[in-house]
Amino acid sequence: MREFDSRVREVRPEQWDGPTPCPGWTVRDLVNHLVHEQLWAPELLAGCTVEQVGDRFDGDHLGVDPLHSWVLAAGAAREAWIAPHALEKPVDLSQGEAPAEEYGWQMTSDLAVHTWDLARAVGADERIDPGLAEAVLEYVTPNAEDWAASGLFAPPVPVPDDADAQTRLLALLGRRP
Repeated sequence: MREFDSRVREVRPEQWDGPTPCPGWTVRDLVNHLVHEQLWAPELLAGCTVEQVGDRFDGDHLGVDPLHSWVLAAGAAREAWIAPHALEKPVDLSQGEAPAEEYGWQMTSDLAVHTWDLARAVGADERIDPGLAEAVLEYVTPNAEDWAASGLFAPPVPVPDDADAQTRLLALLGRRP
């Protein structure tokens, strides 16, 4: 979350409508996607089902101040994640019930990869913390083929065998670092 937050703070006003490495998404679309995900976290971690949340978080959440919207959503999500026993309860996800820890890895992976997408889009530092890249790569690797087959990510891109963890992670999820 900290990595993505630092990149959102670097978006200049004229960049919100610019393209990202995510096909068809502008910078605004990308940040809105992550705000949307952060808004869900407190609800799901509190025990709500996907059906109970419904469509209340559909649409644009950035309004006239995208940074402020991100800060509020990220803050609420962070508080939900660090609440006592937050990781001990199962959560209801669109694919069914899952351990909160699994949900946390899904959100962490999305934040990490989209940090790079956002950085690339706005000309910010594209480096992700090496420990984070390694951890997310370890989590993503067993699922990458299924995710690519589902259309969630583009097919993997070949990289040299000696590529660092960030490069391998991004390439595994169809990015061209």
